[in-house]
Amino acid sequence: MPPPLAPLRTECPPGACICEREALLQGGGAQDARILRLTREEEARLLARLARIDSLADLRHMQRRLHEQLGLRLVVESAAQEVRSLRGILVALEPQPGLCRKTRQSVPAAIRSALQARPEIAWALLDEGGLFAHS
Repeated sequence: MPPPLAPLRTECPPGACICEREALLQGGGAQDARILRLTREEEARLLARLARIDSLADLRHMQRRLHEQLGLRLVVESAAQEVRSLRGILVALEPQPGLCRKTRQSVPAAIRSALQARPEIAWALLDEGGLFAHS
């Protein structure tokens, strides 16, 4: 008996999304379809977890897990210019087929919420590039 297939994300209403879900499903093995395993229920759990990030190490761990499990590349880094607020920190998911428009917006929003609640994470992120290094 074959193992049960993982549930796939339900289809978005026609015209409401740019996720290219059908093209990804029909494309066979040429593209990474792991993102379709992120059901709406799992996405809600993911967003809650991202909002609870408590350190830079935890954030980096979640970035690795998103890539390992779903093939998502999450970019969280300080902008090239001077950072005066959290707006100067780039938080984005790299575009990929199968990634829902709402997910592209909600994941960075959850991380920004965590950074606002715990500014020490943002400071540690800025210090990764040596912003607070003493000369």
